[in-house]
Amino acid sequence: MAGQQGQNVLNALDVAKTQWYHFTAIVVAGMGFFTDAYDLFSIANVTKLLGRIYYTHEGAPKPGTLPPNVSMAVNGVALCGTLAGQLFFGWLGDKLGRKKVYGMTLAMMVVASLASGLSFGHSAKGVITTLCFFRFWLGFGVGGDYPLSATIMSEYANKKTRGAFIAAVFAMQGFGILAGGIVSLIVSTAFDHAFKSPPYEVDAKASLPDQADYVWRIILMFGAVPAALTFYSRAKMPETARYTALVARNAKQAAADMSKVLQVDLQADQPKLPDSEITTTIHDHSNNNSSNSFGLFSKQFARRHGLHLLGTTTTWFLLDIAYYSNNLFQKDIYTAVGWLPPAKEMNAIHEVYRVSRAQVLIALCGTIPGYWFTVAFIDILGRFFIQLMGFFFMTVFMFALAIPYDHWTKKDNRIGFLVMYSLTFFFANFGPNATTFVVPAEIFPARLRSTCHGISAAAGKAGAIVGAFGFLYASQSKDPTKTDAGYPTGIGMKNSLIMLGVINFVGMLFTFLVPESKGKSLEEMSRENEEEDDDQERNSRTVPL
Repeated sequence: MAGQQGQNVLNALDVAKTQWYHFTAIVVAGMGFFTDAYDLFSIANVTKLLGRIYYTHEGAPKPGTLPPNVSMAVNGVALCGTLAGQLFFGWLGDKLGRKKVYGMTLAMMVVASLASGLSFGHSAKGVITTLCFFRFWLGFGVGGDYPLSATIMSEYANKKTRGAFIAAVFAMQGFGILAGGIVSLIVSTAFDHAFKSPPYEVDAKASLPDQADYVWRIILMFGAVPAALTFYSRAKMPETARYTALVARNAKQAAADMSKVLQVDLQADQPKLPDSEITTTIHDHSNNNSSNSFGLFSKQFARRHGLHLLGTTTTWFLLDIAYYSNNLFQKDIYTAVGWLPPAKEMNAIHEVYRVSRAQVLIALCGTIPGYWFTVAFIDILGRFFIQLMGFFFMTVFMFALAIPYDHWTKKDNRIGFLVMYSLTFFFANFGPNATTFVVPAEIFPARLRSTCHGISAAAGKAGAIVGAFGFLYASQSKDPTKTDAGYPTGIGMKNSLIMLGVINFVGMLFTFLVPESKGKSLEEMSRENEEEDDDQERNSRTVPL
């Protein structure tokens, strides 16, 4: 009976009314994702500028670009750091608790953002080497934010609106991408007006004023600001009651943390349970499940959650191949269809402005609306439906861009291309880009929740690395005279977009491995209270496992 009462107390988190603290948690956790997106995607706004500053050769007919290996490093090193951080901090969040390591990630992001803009030296080798070093550690901190923020929000939220709360945290990515574009617009506009420069084809040397080196540094360093502003609030967040009760088994602290989250609703829902009895029931609940402690690599985990983990990892992996290919190389896609002028027709700083303006338009038209459609409908339509729908329409619109690709490259059709391209981002975010983040925070046991989310997210970043490196080469023209400097011929932009469409279709198929968690408690989804059934099943077998 006491164990059942303990379960009722934990369920109070699921049935609690939405309170101000829930929104505070969304903002505090969400600002981490705002910073994550700013840091990861703002690099796309300045890579062309880096190429002009450090790799332009005197007398060349067009401005310099980053060599293939350098471009791969600059675009991909933060993703490598993110992958490592997701695995490490995901594991650490289950071992030490969510709160203890939550501040570490933010502090690392602040320091690494500032250091990225202060990359040492003036030579190409010195600047790029230190930039990549600090962006790896920036990514490492960003990676930790994924499993910790998702897990904390899922364990704070009530089950009726849990999907919307977790999705709202993730939706702050959209504002981070938008902020990256806006900051780049402001900085580039200010410098372009202050230091008037002719286009490259008019005067190559004058098109790159010395002050242009400050532009990319300021843009990257600004990523430290939102992270620093939320550091204190994040440090003051209490540990989640579910972690304390089910993993740490500190009954007294769990009751205290629960009362902070639920405030008066705990007393309203449990009027006959004073604090001392709350403590006792949580303790009893934890003890009743003490044998339910199978590890990540056990047969029992594989039997219960193996297919679930396969589903969350594969869908996130496949999604991020397409999503990061599009996001990191928007500038190349825009140039390929003629939406951006040739580099030689612009000066260095104005090129940053044009690339940033394109990013802002895509964020406003497709990225941000998609995120918030998910927030609005995820607890109505369900995670499975939204993910399946998103992958389906991403496939449709990617093929619609790719198959008649020559049609979209004509000047009169570029607005149509922008609309179609925006729709792929809309359905990525009103689809798998949000749901792949939400579901792993809901379906695994509390003691493995952060770890499994970190593994799923790391699989996504592995896909992002494949997309960042693979798309860079694959999208090169089949004509050797039209490839970027230093690159071999590729399969062309049209065939690259067809490949991304196929990848989205495969992601749709793997979605069928992911369970629906709408309206269910975390304990129900993770089956943390079914140990007795498993024991009976095991004892009834004649052949040992």
